[in-house]
Amino acid sequence: MCGIVGYVGYRDCSDVLVSALTKLEYRGYDSAGIAVFEDNKISVAKSKGKLKDLVEKMAAEGKPQGHAGIGHTRWATHGEPSDINSHPHSGAKVTLVHNGIIENYKELKDFLVKQGREFLSDTDTEVVAQLLDYYYANIKEPIKAIIETTQELRGSFALGIVFEDYPERVYAVRRESPLIVGVGEKENFIASDVPAIIKYTKNYYLIEHDEIAVLSHEGVEVFDAHYQPVTKELKTADWDVDAVGKCGYPHYMIKEINEQPNAVKQTVAPRIKDGMPCLEECSITPEKLRTIRNIYIVACGTAMHAGMVGKYVIEDIARTAVTVDIASEFRYRNPIIGEGDLIIIISQSGETADSLAAMRLAKEKGATTLAIVNAMGSTIAREADMLIYTHAGPEISVASTKAYMVQLSVMYLFAFELAYAKGKFDEEKLRYYTSKLESMPEMIEKVIAQTTEISQKISTKLMTADSLLYIGRGLDYALSMEGSLKLKEISYIHSESYAAGELKHGTISLITSEMPVIAVATQSALYEKTVSNIKEVKARGAKVIMICKENCEVSKDIADYVLKIPCYEEILLPMLVCVPLQLIAYYTSVQRGNDVDQPRNLAKSVTVE
Repeated sequence: MCGIVGYVGYRDCSDVLVSALTKLEYRGYDSAGIAVFEDNKISVAKSKGKLKDLVEKMAAEGKPQGHAGIGHTRWATHGEPSDINSHPHSGAKVTLVHNGIIENYKELKDFLVKQGREFLSDTDTEVVAQLLDYYYANIKEPIKAIIETTQELRGSFALGIVFEDYPERVYAVRRESPLIVGVGEKENFIASDVPAIIKYTKNYYLIEHDEIAVLSHEGVEVFDAHYQPVTKELKTADWDVDAVGKCGYPHYMIKEINEQPNAVKQTVAPRIKDGMPCLEECSITPEKLRTIRNIYIVACGTAMHAGMVGKYVIEDIARTAVTVDIASEFRYRNPIIGEGDLIIIISQSGETADSLAAMRLAKEKGATTLAIVNAMGSTIAREADMLIYTHAGPEISVASTKAYMVQLSVMYLFAFELAYAKGKFDEEKLRYYTSKLESMPEMIEKVIAQTTEISQKISTKLMTADSLLYIGRGLDYALSMEGSLKLKEISYIHSESYAAGELKHGTISLITSEMPVIAVATQSALYEKTVSNIKEVKARGAKVIMICKENCEVSKDIADYVLKIPCYEEILLPMLVCVPLQLIAYYTSVQRGNDVDQPRNLAKSVTVE
């Protein structure tokens, strides 16, 4: 959840750390801090609030001057956001930053208190700092002290560490939480994610569990948990600094909405050969697909909503049973899975803690796993049996848009290939649907252009609402779930989604003239039934915003506002309908004066349970 960075080089370290942290604030922004070697001592500056608050504090009080140090932006777990609970945390000779959660911090803290150690903060991170300092005081060797410390820790962590006795060196170690080491020209970095360092270098190492990296002006060394040197493969990011900038847009979210056509093209085009889906490079073959008995899609949040669309499509065209599970529920309900079952894990970051644990559980039970992931080299990507990378590029806004869109596109590719492998599609039908998917980038671009203005208008009608309902049937219901989540994430308006036919079983009691209802009605077979449900809420005073196809005639007794999308192959319409839902959420948040990209209490990458 938190973001960590570290630097050793020839530049002003404080400037580098702050610059890198600006690209990691999507991981948390309750507080921020840095520690820099200054005249062979460690100088710390930290502050409650966003990174800009730290910058303002350093402008007033002076920033640490040096060429090596570590930094942190926090999503609070243990202890409220405050200056004291902000990272970095220190012992007598050790200062560190931490991403993750230490599950046994209480027993470790009790032990350290008995040793005479005093604590200032409420965090689990200070326990790690004090424990490392305790071992270092006896061992006097950084790497051995790190090894001793990590053997005591239960939970997840990525640590950036500096030792006062070893100036101009930064140490790092990880378990579960993500960490990379950036390699530049006469400068080296650590970071939670590639966007933090892309301004300085595209070259990086992926650090494995319990590996220890040592950064100095001379280079990078990596050791395993037995203090043996490790040779790493140098990787190169395939995008540039513009990909992590706003490029003239007011917010990352609207930039990323507009990047969706290209993201879909980058994801879909390489997986189509001779007009047909081809996933063999992802280790997915027709022979493997024919052996699938049941499918479980396991994910969290927006990724789970992409899985809901996948369920409707796969069951409809491939006639294979699909269960969609929230990852945190799946792993604790003792699921009945085994050989012949396919578990699809969807995760933008590839580090989502509950999804990773669910995948490991599935593998233990003998099921086959398929990961749909955006982050190259992430833990879920590396541990899955089969892997489909999405090519959304970096997504900085906490509210996911283009990552969701490319997850949908992969769901369709997989569903088409599965339907063909199981004999539900003949070649002609497969080519037809594949061509329609291949044309989606142009259609998405068209919908963005057509629906932006009316989405802005609709947002002015929603900005004062206290509560909202989204309704739909079938695929439209799956879309309503995502639309509702987007709105509540960034506008802070209470919003829920319901299957339209379920309203009569309790929820309709909430309908008043003060509660807007957004109704999605794009599926022809369900259109009349959805309209009947819309009339039920309209009759009870609700203001209705209806999203439908452009060939629908909608009278005033059905909806107050109508947002129309182009007619297209209906099974693919979710990829078009999600655009105005994203735009409505975005513009409503803007109208309410919220921080669109960094909504309160949220973080982009959920690496803790």
